[in-house]
Amino acid sequence: MVSKRSRLDSGDKETLTEDASKIMKQPLSKMAKKSHDSHEAEDNGSVFVRLLKASGLTLKTGENQNQLGVDQIIFQRKLFQALRKHPSYPKVIEEFVNGLESYTEDSDSLRNCLLPCERLQDEEASMGTFYSKSLIKLLLGIDVLQPAIIKMLFEKVPQFLFESESKDGISMPRLIISQLKWLDRIVDSKDLTAQMMQLISVAPVNLQHDFITSLPEILGDSQHANVGKELSELLVQNTSLTVPILDVFSSLRLDPNFLSEIRHLVMGKLSSVRLEDLPVIVKFILHSVTDTTSLEVIAELRERLNVQHFILPSRVQASQSKLKSKGLASSSGNQENSDKDCIVLLFDVIKSAIRYEKTISEAWIKAIERIKSAAEHKALDVAMLLIIYSTSTQTKKSAEKLLRNKIQSGCIQEQLLDSTFSTHDLVLKDICPSILLLAQTLFHSQDQRIILFGSLLYKYAFKFFDAYCQQEVVGALVTHVCSGNEAEVETALDVLLELIVLNASAMRLNAAFIKGILDYLENMSPQQIRKIFCILSTLAFSQRPGTSNHIQDDMHLVIRKQLSSTVFKYKLIGIIGAVTMAGIMAEDRSVSSNSTQKSASVSSEQHTQVTSLLQLVHSCTEHSPWASSLYYDEFANLIQERKLAPKTLEWVGQTIFNDFQDAFVVDFCAVPEGDFPFPVKPLYGLEEYSTQDGIVINLLPLFYQEFAKDVSQVTSQESSQRSMSSLCLASHFRLLRLCVARQHNGNLDEIDGLLDCPLFLPHLEPGEKLESMSAKDRTLMCSLTFLTFNWFREVVNAFCQQTSPEMKGKVLSRLKDLVELQEILEKYLAVIPDYVPPFASVDLDTLDMMPWSSSAVAAKNRNKGKTGGKKQKADSSKASCTDTLLTEDTSECDVVPSGRNQVDKESTGKEGKTFVSLQNYRAFFRELDIEVFSILHSGLVTKFILDTEMHTEATEVVQLGPAELLFLLEDLSQKLENMLTPSFAKRICFFKNKGSRNIGFSHLHQRSVQDIVHCVVQLLTPMCNHLENIHNFFQCLGAENVSVDDKERVTAQEQHTMASCYQKLLQVLHALFAWKGFTHQSNHRLLHSALEVLTGRLKPMEQEQPLEELVSQSFNYLQNFHHSIPSFQCGIYLLRLLMALLEKSAVPTKKKEKLASLAKQLLCRAWPHGEKEKNPTFNDHLHDLLCIYLEHTDNVLKAIEEITGVGVPELVNAPKDASSSTFPTLTRHTFVIFFRVMMAELEKTVKGLQAGTATDSQQVHEEKLLYWNMAVRDFSILINLMKVFDSYPVLHVCLKYGRRFVEAFLKQCMPLLDFSFRKHREDVLSLLQTLQLNTRLLHHLCGHSKIHQDTRLTKHVPLLKKSLELLVCRVKAMLVLNNCREAFWLGTLKNRDLQGEEIISQHSSSPESTAEDSEDGMTSYVSRNRATEDGEDEATDGQKDQDSDESDDSSS
Repeated sequence: MVSKRSRLDSGDKETLTEDASKIMKQPLSKMAKKSHDSHEAEDNGSVFVRLLKASGLTLKTGENQNQLGVDQIIFQRKLFQALRKHPSYPKVIEEFVNGLESYTEDSDSLRNCLLPCERLQDEEASMGTFYSKSLIKLLLGIDVLQPAIIKMLFEKVPQFLFESESKDGISMPRLIISQLKWLDRIVDSKDLTAQMMQLISVAPVNLQHDFITSLPEILGDSQHANVGKELSELLVQNTSLTVPILDVFSSLRLDPNFLSEIRHLVMGKLSSVRLEDLPVIVKFILHSVTDTTSLEVIAELRERLNVQHFILPSRVQASQSKLKSKGLASSSGNQENSDKDCIVLLFDVIKSAIRYEKTISEAWIKAIERIKSAAEHKALDVAMLLIIYSTSTQTKKSAEKLLRNKIQSGCIQEQLLDSTFSTHDLVLKDICPSILLLAQTLFHSQDQRIILFGSLLYKYAFKFFDAYCQQEVVGALVTHVCSGNEAEVETALDVLLELIVLNASAMRLNAAFIKGILDYLENMSPQQIRKIFCILSTLAFSQRPGTSNHIQDDMHLVIRKQLSSTVFKYKLIGIIGAVTMAGIMAEDRSVSSNSTQKSASVSSEQHTQVTSLLQLVHSCTEHSPWASSLYYDEFANLIQERKLAPKTLEWVGQTIFNDFQDAFVVDFCAVPEGDFPFPVKPLYGLEEYSTQDGIVINLLPLFYQEFAKDVSQVTSQESSQRSMSSLCLASHFRLLRLCVARQHNGNLDEIDGLLDCPLFLPHLEPGEKLESMSAKDRTLMCSLTFLTFNWFREVVNAFCQQTSPEMKGKVLSRLKDLVELQEILEKYLAVIPDYVPPFASVDLDTLDMMPWSSSAVAAKNRNKGKTGGKKQKADSSKASCTDTLLTEDTSECDVVPSGRNQVDKESTGKEGKTFVSLQNYRAFFRELDIEVFSILHSGLVTKFILDTEMHTEATEVVQLGPAELLFLLEDLSQKLENMLTPSFAKRICFFKNKGSRNIGFSHLHQRSVQDIVHCVVQLLTPMCNHLENIHNFFQCLGAENVSVDDKERVTAQEQHTMASCYQKLLQVLHALFAWKGFTHQSNHRLLHSALEVLTGRLKPMEQEQPLEELVSQSFNYLQNFHHSIPSFQCGIYLLRLLMALLEKSAVPTKKKEKLASLAKQLLCRAWPHGEKEKNPTFNDHLHDLLCIYLEHTDNVLKAIEEITGVGVPELVNAPKDASSSTFPTLTRHTFVIFFRVMMAELEKTVKGLQAGTATDSQQVHEEKLLYWNMAVRDFSILINLMKVFDSYPVLHVCLKYGRRFVEAFLKQCMPLLDFSFRKHREDVLSLLQTLQLNTRLLHHLCGHSKIHQDTRLTKHVPLLKKSLELLVCRVKAMLVLNNCREAFWLGTLKNRDLQGEEIISQHSSSPESTAEDSEDGMTSYVSRNRATEDGEDEATDGQKDQDSDESDDSSS
């Protein structure tokens, strides 16, 4: 602009002068005031004032603004022309500037010159901008004046550096420097830069900040490098200027290397800077990142950035408490808010960089991914992953994937997540929706660890965020509860329970959301229903008494409605809800109150509510044995889990005691009344009673009364009497003994008579009478056996933890009774085809399996009478019997348990006998508590036999026998399988019933998995004792020095029992050590304890050893048992156990060879003939054993070659039913398993081999080529076996894994052949020749599949042929690459079947069809003669067979 004006002709001078005079003569605009003239500066004849007036600007004095009468651009043009055309030019410039200096000697005048001018013309007449520049700014726009004026300004600045601001808040130094900003042109930028830097060096700190930040607006691009260099020196000298300098660096165009140096300098100071400076520093670091340096910079930034150092909660609280004590709490609060604002600003900078720079987000993910140790992870890492997930759409999936991997590897624990939320709560609160979305996504995982992490996200979001976020958390959890996914429902309910403990008042605000779950109770498990009612009851009764609580009213309404329902399922839900609510109301909170009377009145009121609620439940369930049984079981579980108030517990205990005694216990001398089909006598008593004392469980009379009477025939006398159904015996006894145990701290002396008392029963052993019995009598006897069996199970549950030797002996005796009753049950069930036993326990899982309706109606008509009590000791034992008895009535219904008929049919032997597995009747047995397995600790127990005077008459040794041990181990194995190896969380329809997997484990599922594992770890010592005893038993049995007579004494049944115990012990150990929960940090102590037990069996432990040493010693201990393995199943479980141990090791390679050796020993061992029949279990175990062997052996190819080269030929030459002598497990029935595993492992091995590169050494090339030669040779042997074993499974394996092998050869081997062909020509040709023969067989197999039209095989043909075509093209490319194209010829290969016979096409008579039925191929010189005999064209070295469809034209 100025340059254009400088080119004006001199002839325009007169015109401009005339224009200026005209302007001066024209009247002022509307904005001009006459009063202004009085403040006009005096015209002292100076050039400065005169030229300004001539150009259209009038100077003013005082506080009045200078007036500009023309447009700013016109003013600059006129003044420039006036100066250029002045007679004394260029001296006039010096005079003009001197005049300006003289004029601005007065501070007010200088101030006016620095402030914007007043515009006098209308806006419509303005040709420029609408804002007015100051006089100095206008003069700086004229090139000839700029250097002198800049010099003048810098001379003026020092006068005001140390003066305070004026009254109107204007700082003169800042105002002077602002004139230099955004100039259209800088005449001498170098000089300006030097003066600015000199000024910065002498200015006070507060002005230094402003001067530095103004540099990008003052200086031109050419000076950026010089400024950057000088600022970097200043940065080193004065760290207080770090923030403004770095802020300027972000706006300057600087060399990347220079920025890198500055970044390193700043990064070193990162840990020592002030919090308020941190955002600017981090912003500079992130803006200076390039694609090549991003990972390095982010990794260093992550390492040095420690936000916790600034805002540790403990420090903040400590400082607050100190300041409050001094009366400075307000200043403390301001400081805390300032710190929080700085943290938010810091993460806003980071989020901005992540949002707009994909490189930064990716680098941050990689930096976190590189960290392997859990201890090295910081709260910042978790916060950044959450921020990247919510901010960066491009790397959202990567952040989620990395988070999942970190969770699964145990790097991110609960403590770290807690620290993340407590430190960065303000930052994370802004991304709350994204955090909840992530938690919802993690809840859908099948990995329990990931689901747990999702639950922690919900928990901490609720804990640290505001009310709105809390509402969103509760709504999301309610959605999970209603989702139908079992794992989601369980975890979401657990989180809701934790949130109530965390903040009950906040949860009460969201109670309306939780109440909506009540609409979905129908399809939930009993345990889930308990948790829901526990949540609502806790919310309802956690407020102070007397306050209005609508939740309580709603709960009472819902429970009363469900209890009065005629639908049995809803009644059961009502029972669970009522008992759970009663437990919350009556819980003994032991709250100390200052007012004892007030506390007592509240307690009395609560007691009244609880008793009335329990009486309501009792009245609604007394006519239904099913409902009563559930009520007793639920109440028993409640007493076991919660500590009730003493007053309530006393009332409950007395009521249950009296009811049980009156219903089920009679005197020993009482004579059973009734016409029974069998003689009745007191059986299974452990003490000799006289006729004067003793008690008996009145089992047969009670049950027969229900069994014999028809449902429709009930006399008036019966309806007027109130009697309890025998079906409630077991559940009633369980409730009684838990009440007594809770009241007397586990002492059961009050009811110990029930342990040894007999029962009124007929003789249950059928003997030879079984065949002659009527169907009704069989059903009666079988039901009585079930009831007796369940009674003894509940008795063992009750007294298993008693410490006296006499009680232990009696418990072992009852255990023996249980084993005997099992055998009797098997005999009865074998001859009663459609028998349904009496129910043992009732919950929603078993509701669909058992016919409750008819029995419920019968019980409703029968159960009328009253209850009372006389004999206290008898109470508890009858309850468990009654529960079992009632179920017999249901056996006459049409509904049969699932799987019942199938078991009976499939277990029929050759002789027509039916063998029944009692495992299928688990739903009809009372559940054994986990405490029962403390019996495993029992070795030899001495039982004292006393005479009438209570003197010791004799002693009897009671020992846990093999049968009893097997009984306990089978149950323990099932429990661990259910708890520790859960099935994958499969999404099922919410409105369909759950599976029957958890039936029979309702009590078990009320305990945590960690609790179960802890109990099993406590049992490791006795289990190791039993394992060693069985090991010694089989070693002695197999010893050569044992006499024949001694071996004959050991019966086959005893060996079978001991072998079963062996297997169950290994199964239990495997289930324990294979538990995935050991990877969680909170369970590491449990794992150490378990391994210490095994290690201690080898040598005493003097001090704590590291995990790796414990794993190694435990492995050595367990592998010693392989010498005495009695069965194939035991061997496979021992290997699985050893593998589970190796998973805990950081260096498992050392033990892999030993594991492979053990697996091979099992393969090479001859097992009993029965185990090698067509047994699916045996086949599965053999498959697993082969996989273990081939996966852990050091040379897979050699192992496969040994089996195929030694074992298979022995099998081919052996008789039909014989096996291989080297591998006895290899028979004609198991060949398919061997073949499938070998093909799969071969393909897996070659696929894992890295493809060679041209940069590898010659030795590496030779080793890989040798390896591929071995692999192709093994493949050739396996493929050729289909000529001998041509069954469908073998052919299917050939097609499936043959294609995969060819694909692996293309990807992994062909690159190796590309650069190995010239140096190893013969080896490569030999390799291709061998593979050629195999692909020809695969082509024949394709033709065989088409001829037989087997769709199971033909579906694999297209993919296989495609791979073979690619192989031909790839071999040709390899030959071309090595300048050996002439070695590749195409020939025709006819379609043939497995026997080599040509497949005749229906169009074979036409010449054209020959090409269509043939295929492209290559043959090597070795196979020329063979190819000619087969009618194929000859081909040269390196040629290869090629498969194609019959419709393909081979000539193309």
